[in-house]
Amino acid sequence: MKRHAALSPSRTNDFKNCPLKFRFRVIDKLPEPPSVEALRGTIVHSVLENLFDDPAVERTPERAQELLEPAWEAHLSKAPEATELFESQREMEQWLGSARPLIANYFKLENPSFLEPDARENFVNAVLPSGLAIRGIIDRVDRAPNGQIRLVDYKTGKSPSPRFQDEAIFQMRFYATALYYSDGTLPARTQLIYLRDGRVLTYDPHPQDIDALAMEVDSIWSGIRGRIDAKDFEPKKGPLCNWCHFQDICPAFDNVAPTMSDAGAKQLLTAEVGSAR
Repeated sequence: MKRHAALSPSRTNDFKNCPLKFRFRVIDKLPEPPSVEALRGTIVHSVLENLFDDPAVERTPERAQELLEPAWEAHLSKAPEATELFESQREMEQWLGSARPLIANYFKLENPSFLEPDARENFVNAVLPSGLAIRGIIDRVDRAPNGQIRLVDYKTGKSPSPRFQDEAIFQMRFYATALYYSDGTLPARTQLIYLRDGRVLTYDPHPQDIDALAMEVDSIWSGIRGRIDAKDFEPKKGPLCNWCHFQDICPAFDNVAPTMSDAGAKQLLTAEVGSAR
């Protein structure tokens, strides 16, 4: 039996940015080529996750750099096709080296020897009061001695300008809401750690934020549901189109979209799991 569907913050943002792109990714599940940027993010996340396996006193910048190549080798053992992204061994080595400044920048923002995460790569499933399932993976959950919770997410790109900060914070609002409806915990703080330019974006949730986010996600789901019923997900042209893999099948670029997958739509509708407990 398949697991029921759920909305995640990334896919919800996809719908907000372009409903058709959401359909291609979530309903039709069309393949997209991997990118070296996303792959670098995966490896850096692995390094920062594995760093906390060491005793606190050993969590040094030097140790983190030592973890880079083992993290890459571990990834290759599971996905050897990743080497196909590079034309030569030299190119691959240069790409791997580009992760080192990101790892070094982490230590300018936090001292991991003073941290003992309560959870890493924490998978959270929740159901909103409306009965809609949501889920997410939180990079790190910290618990203070007084019991307060902090959610931390690492970003290997640069921090957003003030104009786009709300979209970035949406992810942390989503995680805070998922955690709250999962186990009743309201995080005291959430942080987005941007490793490229060494900045931290902080958002402290309030109880009313949880209700507001739940209402926002329910409204988004209503929009998704209506488009499923109409079998019509429209494209939304904008700056992000420059990086979109689906231009060749996008009506916004005078192309023809494939027929929507009925099976994919049916699976997505399983996100309506019923009343929350």
